[in-house]
Amino acid sequence: AIRALAKENLDYVQKFPLSSLKVIGSVGEPINEEAWHWYNDHVGGKRCPLVDTWWQTETGGIMISPIPFVTPTKPTYASLPLPGIQPVLMDELRNEIEGNQVTGSLCIKFPWPSMARTIWGDHQRYKDTYFSTFPGKYFTGDGALRDEVGYYRITGRVDDVIIVSGHNLGTAPIEDAINEHPAVAESAIVGFPHDIKGNALYGFVILKETGETRNQDNLRKEINQLISNQVGPIAKLDKIQFVSGLPKTRSGKIMRRILRKIAEGDFSNFGDISTLLNPEIVEEIKNEKL
Repeated sequence: AIRALAKENLDYVQKFPLSSLKVIGSVGEPINEEAWHWYNDHVGGKRCPLVDTWWQTETGGIMISPIPFVTPTKPTYASLPLPGIQPVLMDELRNEIEGNQVTGSLCIKFPWPSMARTIWGDHQRYKDTYFSTFPGKYFTGDGALRDEVGYYRITGRVDDVIIVSGHNLGTAPIEDAINEHPAVAESAIVGFPHDIKGNALYGFVILKETGETRNQDNLRKEINQLISNQVGPIAKLDKIQFVSGLPKTRSGKIMRRILRKIAEGDFSNFGDISTLLNPEIVEEIKNEKL
């Protein structure tokens, strides 16, 4: 929602008195730096704590978050666990990663009062989903990094890692790079099969009004140059499709499985899309596929 608002004219924000705001929040998907600053500067007026919360439906409550007026905020970071919450980062060998300035799979290693305790009618599925990947720990399905002072930044779902020519590429850093382009409002990256690389990257990009009149071939080159500079040449996109919107749930999460199927050219069995916030966008993206 923040990224969508940021593509609009600032008049929509500036014409309202916002002095009554005390705290502003972010939740749903990892927030990129450009959106964080837009929200902090133009809505929060650089005076309201931007509470970037991390939690899940299954956790029953917020788990990692700044405490307003107590925890110093840092762009794109959910910061520190709330009292009693014990997050850990795990490596691929199922070992806990010690220290700071590290990345890994985000788990919780001790129970908390509001956690989900089963799945209705299928307790084995509950155990398999949350406790089999890292035995004895609740696996969130998210990746995270821990910075030099112990702040956590959620980097996205671990299944949003795409292997390109043997390199493990997370989609979040690539999307962050794309979203820094002044003509870009929002983006989503998925993988699709490639004869040589194994997988290649397909970008769905929403432009701001200022970008809609630009030469699209030039925009594609500029976007890939940004990615090359910030992530590396291996992360450049093979295909960039400019779209008017992205398929999202009513809570604002991008339905990447639908985008993956479109990128692969598989238009069958999208599942039930009637519950999407904007189900009509699926047909539009499909019809305009590169």
